[in-house]
Amino acid sequence: MPGSGKSTVGRHLAKRLSCQFVDSDAMIEQRLGESVRSFFDREGEGAFRLIEQDVLRQLLLNPQRQVLATGGGSVLAPANREILREHSTVIYLRSSPEELFRRLRNDTQRPLLQVNDPRSRLRELYRQRDPLYRSMAHFMIETGRPSMVMLVNMVVMQLELGGIVSSL
Repeated sequence: MPGSGKSTVGRHLAKRLSCQFVDSDAMIEQRLGESVRSFFDREGEGAFRLIEQDVLRQLLLNPQRQVLATGGGSVLAPANREILREHSTVIYLRSSPEELFRRLRNDTQRPLLQVNDPRSRLRELYRQRDPLYRSMAHFMIETGRPSMVMLVNMVVMQLELGGIVSSL
């Protein structure tokens, strides 16, 4: 979900695992030569999702070890869910809509939240996306309010227990 900490946790996790961090939205912006928000506003969500799908495929088929933070809506396309599940280890950073609203209430950069009632919009997105995230996640971490260090430690512990990484 937007605001769950994907990029922040991802950056710290990549550092901890000594590998590259990649943010799919940043890669999309690099490809477009403009912000996700301006492209989204001009071309619409459908056009954005097609580019997102292509960028995800390119990133996930890269053999280099990396931590990838995807956009919150990337799970909407069945092809994205399939390639993410098959070519990566998916960690769902789960946050309640209320917690997300607390984090994002002043955010002006997320196109889907630029509405009259962003709290209701987050609840709607959560109802739509949570089952999709759950269906494809290899691991789920409840984010709540732990520190960044604790969140990264929880992710690393799950990866170690799952045999994805060796004990650090």
